[in-house]
Amino acid sequence: MTDLQSRPTPAPATDDPGTAHVVRRKRPKRLVRRTVRHVVMILASIVMIYPLLWMVVSSLRPNDEIFRNPGLFPISFDFSNYARGWESLAQPFSHYLINSTLLVVGCVIGNLLACSLTAYAFARLKFWGRNIAFAIMLMTLMLPIHVVIVPQYIIFSQTGWVNTMLPLILPKFLATDAFFVFLMVQFIRGIPKELDEAARIDGCGHFRIFFQVILPLMLPALATTTIFTFMWMWNDFFGSLIYLTTPDNFTVPLALKSFLDTQGSSDWGAMFAMSVVSLIPLFLVFLFGQRFLIKGFATTGIK
Repeated sequence: MTDLQSRPTPAPATDDPGTAHVVRRKRPKRLVRRTVRHVVMILASIVMIYPLLWMVVSSLRPNDEIFRNPGLFPISFDFSNYARGWESLAQPFSHYLINSTLLVVGCVIGNLLACSLTAYAFARLKFWGRNIAFAIMLMTLMLPIHVVIVPQYIIFSQTGWVNTMLPLILPKFLATDAFFVFLMVQFIRGIPKELDEAARIDGCGHFRIFFQVILPLMLPALATTTIFTFMWMWNDFFGSLIYLTTPDNFTVPLALKSFLDTQGSSDWGAMFAMSVVSLIPLFLVFLFGQRFLIKGFATTGIK
C-alpha cells in the first residue's frame, strides 16, 4: 500500500501529433490576419486625421504656400500666423473665446438642471399622459432645426433678445434637448426604486429624493451631457449666425468666419492658427471626460 502511494502518478498523454501540427500551422495565419487588420486600421485612422494634421501644419505655413503644397511637410515656417490671427480682428481672439465660454457654461448648466428634472419626472413620477408626453418628446428628435428656427426667431425678435445670447441659452433651461432627457431617463430607470422608498420613509419629498439620492448617482449621465453640450455649443455656427449680429458678440465659429473675405484676400494662415487654438478646449474636455462618456453610454441601456 505504501509503494502504491509513493509511486508517482503517470504524466497525462501528450496531444496527438497531427493536432499539434494543425495548431502550429494555424498560428502564422492568425498572426497574418491580425497584422493585416491592424495595418488597415492604422491606415484608416491616418486618412481620418489627415485633415486635422494638414490644418495644424498649414497654421505654420505662409499664405502663398498653404494650397500650393498639400503635403504634411512645410517648406518654410511662419509662426507669425498665431500672433496675427490673435490681433487681426475687431477684438483680440481671447474676446471670442470668452464669449464662447460664457455661452457654453450657460447651456451646460441649463441642460444639466432642466433635463435631469424632466428625466426624473418621466422615470419616477406617475401622472396622466406621461407616456404620450414622453413619446412626443422623442418625436422632437426627428425634427430638423430648420423647422423651428423661424418661429423661434420671430418670438425672440419680438422680445428684443436678438443679438444677445439669451436665444441660445434660454431654451436649454426648458429641456429642449430631448436626447439628453432620454439619456437620463434610461439611467434613472436603472437605479433601484428601493432607494426612493427608503428616502420616502425617512420623510423626504420628491425634491430631496432627486437632489440627495438620484442626482449623486447620475454622475456618468451628467458628465456625458456636459461633454456633448460643450462640444455642440462650442462648435455651433448656425445658431450664432442667426442670433448674433455685431462682432462684439461673436463666438469662436463666427470669429473664424471673419478671417475669410469674399471680395478681397483671405488670411488662411491666421484662420488655421486660430482654428488650432479653438480646438484645444475641445481636446482637453474630451481627454479628461472620455471615461465618464463611455461609462455614461454603457450604463444607460442604449444598445
